[in-house]
Amino acid sequence: MTDTPPQRLPGTVHLLAVCQALMMSSNTLMVTAAALVGFSLADDKSLSTLPLALQFLATMLTSIPAAMLLARIGRKPGFMLATLLSIGGGSLAVIAIQAHQFWWFCGAAVLLGMFNAFGTYYRFAAADIVSVENKARAISAVMIGGVIAAFVGPNLANLGQGLIADARFAGSFMFVIGMGLLSMLALSFTHYTGQVVEHPVGAGRRLPEIAAQPRFVVAVLCAMLGYAVMSFIMTATPLAMDHHHHHFSDTAFVIQWHVLGMFAPSFVTGRLIKRFGVERLLWTGALLLVGTLLINLLGTTLWHFWTALVLLGIGWNFLFIGGTTMLTETYRPEERAKTQALNDFLVFTSTTLASLSAGAMLHGFGWWWVNIGVIPLVLVIIASLSWLGLRGHRQPTGASA
Repeated sequence: MTDTPPQRLPGTVHLLAVCQALMMSSNTLMVTAAALVGFSLADDKSLSTLPLALQFLATMLTSIPAAMLLARIGRKPGFMLATLLSIGGGSLAVIAIQAHQFWWFCGAAVLLGMFNAFGTYYRFAAADIVSVENKARAISAVMIGGVIAAFVGPNLANLGQGLIADARFAGSFMFVIGMGLLSMLALSFTHYTGQVVEHPVGAGRRLPEIAAQPRFVVAVLCAMLGYAVMSFIMTATPLAMDHHHHHFSDTAFVIQWHVLGMFAPSFVTGRLIKRFGVERLLWTGALLLVGTLLINLLGTTLWHFWTALVLLGIGWNFLFIGGTTMLTETYRPEERAKTQALNDFLVFTSTTLASLSAGAMLHGFGWWWVNIGVIPLVLVIIASLSWLGLRGHRQPTGASA
């Protein structure tokens, strides 16, 4: 059997990749700096990761309304409207740091989290305007935008930390404002004329029927728990490195390589799924998480943090893109909006809980227990994949969108 040449992806897919890069650059800047900003602003140091947790909470609570709004008014106006949240969040963060107001900074994180809820649908928007055989490639192409974020976000955090006197990192969040403006510009050139017609939100099967499919269960568990493990460890890493006397430039270096691990595999993830199947990719992602935990438990040198966070990023990539790809097999076109909304709601619920508890776990018990604490989540991923494998390969009951 000879391989046919890959079909060229629409220009809108590449523009969505640019928007993904800008959104993830803001996110990686936030991840690099937020816990340290929170630590400096909060009276109770155990709340240092609360801003990040609130960002994920806002993403969780906004994910379903975002999907409904995008289905109602269209993706282009919906995405462009959402960039105002990014611009507002960056502006409030600058003001909060200058005024030394912890709760204002938490409010900025909420606005950025709401923006992220819309941004999570970039990958679905790309998948919906291509043919079935190109969905994995389109999703991967959008996620490739995160490779840029690996370099941009941490470096902007480092570059901006001293731009404004007596307000460390306020200058960093000025870059978030600029990236929101650039996203609005890129989105103005997108077109979705090739996508299928949107259906009423209530059309198709009921959510319990869709969610009862084994492949839906495994897809959501892999994406949800893979994201939770990644968020838990990633959120705690800057504080853990600071507690172990690593310089902030080393922290930025580790986060940069972590984000590179998250998104660089996207160049080949779609092809790996096509060649080896989505289940094998998910298994590989789960095993990479196991490797992450083993390395973190062995030491706290720069090498340990760097190696573990790179593996963590690659593991997340395989689980998240693999889970997203498997999810597209479980719903029909008229079920797209509500199924995607349920998936992202569950994903960011777990991520919120993980990021909220990471700071308290690190503050109360230390880095070792941060890693011990996520072992059960990795075991659930492995168990779900084993369960699906024992059931054998079954034809999905829903058609791809």
